[in-house]
Amino acid sequence: MRHCGEDVREVLHDGQPTACVGGAAFAYVDAFASHVNIGFFQGAELPDPQGLLQGAGKFMRHVKLRPGEEVDVAALSALIDAAYTDVKARLAAE
Repeated sequence: MRHCGEDVREVLHDGQPTACVGGAAFAYVDAFASHVNIGFFQGAELPDPQGLLQGAGKFMRHVKLRPGEEVDVAALSALIDAAYTDVKARLAAE
């Protein structure tokens, strides 16, 4: 997430490291005892051809990573890039 652009800043929001552009958050990391979630604030609108996103909220979605399970790094990276591009477009439209 940090490598998406020089304008990405990391803040702690509700105890989770959160990637932001300006004051707009686009993704976060949340660690649990048995897994890690990579969450996306506007995840419901992101393209997800590999079907990685979970959740049924109005806006947010996440990818659940578990120890010992393979991660589709390319698909996860594409989601992160899409979330960054999306937040940049939303900010430009304001």
